[in-house]
Amino acid sequence: MSSTAATAGPIDHHHDATTTTGIPNKKLFMWAFLASDCMFFGSLIATHLIYRLHPPVGTPDPRDIFAIELTSGSTFILLMSSLLMALAVNACQQGNVATTRKMLLGTIVFGLIFLGIQVYEFVHFVHAYGLTLSSSVFGSTFYTLTGTHGVHVAIGVLWLVLMYIRTFKPADESEGQGWILRGFLHFVTFTAMVVLSLYTILALVHGYEAGNGMAYFFANHFIAFFGCIALLGALIWFAKPRGAVEFGEANAIDVESMGLYWHFVDIVWIVIFPVVYLLEYIVLP
Repeated sequence: MSSTAATAGPIDHHHDATTTTGIPNKKLFMWAFLASDCMFFGSLIATHLIYRLHPPVGTPDPRDIFAIELTSGSTFILLMSSLLMALAVNACQQGNVATTRKMLLGTIVFGLIFLGIQVYEFVHFVHAYGLTLSSSVFGSTFYTLTGTHGVHVAIGVLWLVLMYIRTFKPADESEGQGWILRGFLHFVTFTAMVVLSLYTILALVHGYEAGNGMAYFFANHFIAFFGCIALLGALIWFAKPRGAVEFGEANAIDVESMGLYWHFVDIVWIVIFPVVYLLEYIVLP
């Protein structure tokens, strides 16, 4: 727990006496943003449903394209990330920084798995079925809706990574410039690890689909694979304890605001998944 939180006394995580509403400004701003985002996603979902009822001639049958088992698995992973996010908020409210970090990392990993599956799905649709933004109205509405949601997930993952790195800020203010440089390098390493690991995993999956063995994979992706291992070692080094940190119970509102955004992204997918995917198997076109 930070020294600031230790001397500030009990913290009310639900109300803020300094605001006229009694709700922290950060949370109020997040609720306002999410309300506007609801209308944005509502318009995208409505557009997809309208064009689905009147498909132009030549529109591909979605049931011939979708891999419902894969998408169901990614849906489960995204929903489980909400549990980890809730545990991160609870841990931060109790001033448990170590558990907060673990839960944030778990949420990041689950979010990246969801994004990786979505990227694989999009690439597969383009190469195997020729489904693009301009190939049909279905392709336009599908990629716009699910792609916009994917961008929201990516933004959430970026926010989670920044919050995770923020938990390492030292309580000693004399380390100012050193902390900034270390935090920047931590972020760059994390970003490189994400990009390289996604590339490596997708290369492994595509190699498996093409019938290539592990020998072929290592022969063509040797540098990427061991680059991931090196970056993972660097991330473990950055995560080593270095004394008291500034992050603690007083930052619970920041984590809670981030949690609201993440839960919203999950709820939107709960709507998108049945509307875009399951509906094709329940209702005949």
